[in-house]
Order: sequence, then structure tokens, then C-alpha cells
Amino acid sequence: MRRTFVIAALVAMLCICSSAVRADEGHSQEISVQGTGFFTKDSSGDGVRQHSTDTGGFVLSYRYHFNRWFAADASYGFARSTQQNFTSGGLLNVQANVHQATGALVVTVPRKVFKLNPYFLAGAGALVFNPTGNSGGSVPGASTQSKPAFVYGGGVDYDMAKHWTLRAEYRGFVYERTDFGLQELHFGATTHTAQPSGGVVFRF
Repeated sequence: MRRTFVIAALVAMLCICSSAVRADEGHSQEISVQGTGFFTKDSSGDGVRQHSTDTGGFVLSYRYHFNRWFAADASYGFARSTQQNFTSGGLLNVQANVHQATGALVVTVPRKVFKLNPYFLAGAGALVFNPTGNSGGSVPGASTQSKPAFVYGGGVDYDMAKHWTLRAEYRGFVYERTDFGLQELHFGATTHTAQPSGGVVFRF
């Protein structure tokens, strides 16, 4: 399922790229590669307390600018996270890789100050939690689970050259806490993951 998800995300990004290439020449495009942090808020309810260890990963993005103000963003990200589920029966640990696929509308402030170009984004997508099955980090019956997510955030670009830019960005994800398909771990809580990132952008 993980491979299927990754392939689907890449195909979607390629479709957007191919359609954008046929667009008017006045419209700009960009691709970016960023290293990320992945920090999830603790949740509790119905006798279950869940904690996720902080981790890191990466995010790949394609962005198509319709004009100086508006752009569409398609992103795929990966992070490794250990989900620690505290229950009344004891401590259960589920180690999982986290995949993300999102689409967002980006509003850019066209006026640059000291080569800085700020922007804001909002959109939706999915987070897919895929248990690794590693010893000490697995629970019988735990399965891959996807959660729809709302994403918001913003960032700033710093122009280095005509086609190259440095980017600092923050994304926040709001979604229902994963239970890996285990009814005893389900408590329906909504949680928040903060994802600060930094990387490089190529514009064309």
C-alpha cells in the first residue's frame, strides 16, 4: 500500500506538471526540496493517552503560479514517527512511517523587501501511517491507516539568483488521531502536527 500511495502521489504531481507546461509562458513554476521537523501534540480521551516522539523527514513540492498573487501547490512528504499509546492496560508502542500528500492554494505577497518574498497557504490532503513492524515497536493487529487532514501555513523565500531561492516554511496539520485500526486505541481525538522546514527552490 505504501508503494501504491507513493506512485499515486507522484503521478498526480506529474499530471499537474504536464498541464502547467502547456500553460501561458507568463506563468511561472517551481520545484522545491526541504528538510522538515514533525512535532505532534499529545492527545487523550476514553482512558487512552497518546504521545508521538518528535522526528524529521523531507517534503517535495511543485508549485504553479497563476500570477504574482496566486499559486497552486502539490506536495509529498515523508517522516518517521514512533506512536506511543498509553492505555489503562499498560504501554503500547507502534512505530510508523508517515507519508503525506497535500494540495493547497498559495497567496503570495508580490512586493519583495530585501529579497524576501512571504506567502501563506491553505489546503487539504491525507496523512498515511504505515507501521514498520520493527521489534519493540509493533502491536498485533496494527495496520496502515490514512487520515484526511487540513493543512495551513506560510513561509518566506529569499532570492539567491534568477532561478534559485532559499525557503523557510511552516505547515500545520489538523486531523483525527490514528489508532492503526485497533478499536481499543480509538478515542476520536483531533490532534495537530507542526512541520517547520527549510530548503531550496528552483524556479523556471
